[in-house]
Amino acid sequence: MDIDPILSEERIEAMTGAGFWGERTIIDYLDQAAGDAPDRVAIIGANSMTGRSETVSYRQLQRVTRRMALGLAALGVSQGDVVSFQLPNWWQFSAIYLACAHIGAIANPLMPIFRHREVSFMLGFAESKVVVVPRVFRGFDYPRMMAEVRAELPALEHVLVVEGGPEGSFEQALLETRHEDAPQAAGRLARDRPGANDISELIYTSGTTGQPKGVMHTANTLLGNIHQYVATLGLTGDDIILMASPLAHQTGFLYGLMMPVVLKTKVVLQDSWDPAVAARLIQDEGVTFTMASTPFVADLADTPAIGQYDTGTLRMFLTAGAPIPRVLVRRAEERLRIRVISAWGMTENGAATMTRPDDPPEKVIETDGRAIAGMEVRVVNASGEPAATGSEGRLQARGMGNFVGYLKKPELFDTDGDGWFETGDLARMDTEGYIRISGRSKDILIRGGENVPVAEVEGVLYGHPAIADVAIVGMPDPRLGERGCAFATLRPGCELSMEEMCVFLAEQKMAKQYFPERLEIVSEMPRTPSGKIQKFKLREIAKAFSV
Repeated sequence: MDIDPILSEERIEAMTGAGFWGERTIIDYLDQAAGDAPDRVAIIGANSMTGRSETVSYRQLQRVTRRMALGLAALGVSQGDVVSFQLPNWWQFSAIYLACAHIGAIANPLMPIFRHREVSFMLGFAESKVVVVPRVFRGFDYPRMMAEVRAELPALEHVLVVEGGPEGSFEQALLETRHEDAPQAAGRLARDRPGANDISELIYTSGTTGQPKGVMHTANTLLGNIHQYVATLGLTGDDIILMASPLAHQTGFLYGLMMPVVLKTKVVLQDSWDPAVAARLIQDEGVTFTMASTPFVADLADTPAIGQYDTGTLRMFLTAGAPIPRVLVRRAEERLRIRVISAWGMTENGAATMTRPDDPPEKVIETDGRAIAGMEVRVVNASGEPAATGSEGRLQARGMGNFVGYLKKPELFDTDGDGWFETGDLARMDTEGYIRISGRSKDILIRGGENVPVAEVEGVLYGHPAIADVAIVGMPDPRLGERGCAFATLRPGCELSMEEMCVFLAEQKMAKQYFPERLEIVSEMPRTPSGKIQKFKLREIAKAFSV
């Protein structure tokens, strides 16, 4: 596949000269961790499907990822090939990315919630050569799904199943053979090791025009962000990290997979969110730091398990994806005895702004922080000029963490000659540089920190024989921030219930997390003179709704 990143020599020189980029990849950090602390625990992964808790040291992680890298090479994977993996927060997820990084393959994480529609598009668009899936997770049969979509994926050569049967077994293909003992193994790894400016990650972000976009990152854009994230929060190798956010989300990928390796510390992976389990893990593993969207901190603060477990080691919870209610911050800090940090970021640039651990409470509650070192943000008006302090405008970002293009869609890069990327968010900035996200210029809905591709869901619903018009907007929700409300007009003589709508979406293989959670039948849509549906009016109506 021809991959053409948008990465100029001028940007490389500027970022390198400023000290934000270098020549190291994640494998350099893995090798250093394995050399300095070989017996230190790298990953503790609790697999809720098997009931087993698996522990991997840095020595083991280095050895097994080298073996897996050579196993992938034996399957025909080479530099620039895409390896997709749709796994929960299991140790195998981290290992696959590191294996890809050994040989210059491009890692493509996929959210476990994705189903036939999303998976067939994403694998086909990326021309993935290999995909790794679980045998089952939360009752869903992933190998069966892959069998049903494989005919649509001519580039896909191998489907590997974690804990699967003899055919397509992940373990048999990548773990059982000691590929590292082959005479040419060391030379192969040295020859194929990628550079810091080669594409390392391809991760999809929810589309606003009907299709997801494949965001491309290099080792430098990822590691550059991680280093400044660590410095801003004062994290060290003594910190223990809990990651319950999906590793296939950029939050989990950056700060639950890569950051622990950089810090040479332990990460505790939770594959299915349960605040009581999280409280126990914090106690048992001495967790000091975690990051997730707002509902996670609310659930943890409210769980009765806080009274059963000693969570005193936890000192910091960074949350992003939705405004943090004042009462929630107060409750979390009092019940958990922690510092809440507020942040803003995107798949395209990682966490770009955040509050500081010593910021006053009003900054945490009323802002999404200020830019970390190496990143800049600004708010501009309709003319593209800096907006007045406190005025709403378009939020732009530039710096070391910004991505290097969308796969096969260079026209959507939306970055000017000075490096300013149009984020699609609206914001206000105060006199100290702290921003507050005030809206979205892109038509998306954020449910529990996850973008819902509204246009795609609407496009599917337009295929329902009863629906004449449909528009999905967010309605406020105290836990998730927003939930989806579908407004629909019906064809003459037709009826449609909420249950019928959900059955239809399920039949179309739409991910359940994208389903609207309320259906409102209306006689007509509010429209502009040109006929465009006025969603802002629907949003006003939806403010009074709940699930």
